Amino acid sequence: MTDAHTAVIFPGQGAQKSGMGAAWRESGSWSLVADLSEHTGVDVEELLLSADDETLRRTDLAQIAVFAVAVIGLHSSREAGAVGTVAGYAGHSLGEYVALYAAGALPLESAAKLVAERGRAMLTAARESPGTMAVLVRADDDTVAALISAVRSEGHQVWLANLNAPGQRVVSGSLPGIGRVAELAADHDAKAMRIPVSGAFHSPLMSGAVDRLTRALSSAPFADRHAPVVANVDARVYTGGDTDWSSLAKRQIMAPVRWEESVLVLNTNLGCGRFVEIGPGATLSGMVRRTLRDVETVSVTAPEDLATLTV
Repeated sequence: MTDAHTAVIFPGQGAQKSGMGAAWRESGSWSLVADLSEHTGVDVEELLLSADDETLRRTDLAQIAVFAVAVIGLHSSREAGAVGTVAGYAGHSLGEYVALYAAGALPLESAAKLVAERGRAMLTAARESPGTMAVLVRADDDTVAALISAVRSEGHQVWLANLNAPGQRVVSGSLPGIGRVAELAADHDAKAMRIPVSGAFHSPLMSGAVDRLTRALSSAPFADRHAPVVANVDARVYTGGDTDWSSLAKRQIMAPVRWEESVLVLNTNLGCGRFVEIGPGATLSGMVRRTLRDVETVSVTAPEDLATLTV
């Protein structure tokens, strides 16, 4: 596979874990931690090395931490010349901001500040409208729709939040609503697994975050031209020009993440047969393999993983 057919993808919130930055501490890219701390107003080094899992459940801190690890991994990959030419970028939810930075659509300072403000806005919204999320596995779209309909008929709030891969959908909603989805899933030969997040993301319960994020986006210096990025909200390829990333980012707060479609677009429209996931964990690589056969997936979670990248 040539480097011209490589997609670089970045995970979102939920990939975080305690100590996830330790592997990168001796890398040359670790120097970015000081800059990221200044841009976000958070001690990023402490987040990446010392914060426990409970601390990292807080959405504003989790988003900064996952963003930071992905950026460090991206810089290390580029310094090692390990990725080469990239045909397209995409990121899952929060990861889209890393993709925008990687594609040259946003400078690092602006992307980091947006991530910090987005996380704080979503934290406030989650406290005002408590909720959570769950992954549905072994459930086709008809089953998911039936579950959502049944739970809503009982007066609960629940929505489809992520279309991750065939047989893997994520629902978002109130705490009782997601609890009821979990109870009913077994009746449909499906299984619901809670995600370690502190809010009902990608649902109308996040509406309180929109105004604050809108203000932050109003001054964001999006580039006129940049490398291809596949957007979460519509799975379309954007390269700048008349692209309104501010509008797409605002919509993304409450709209479902169309990840399965995004993977298919990277493969079919941009010819990507190799997917390099950079950031904590390998969740997206698993989703890619569920969506496409005969593609190469590589997960870069530590410096030693760079040796597995051939271009």
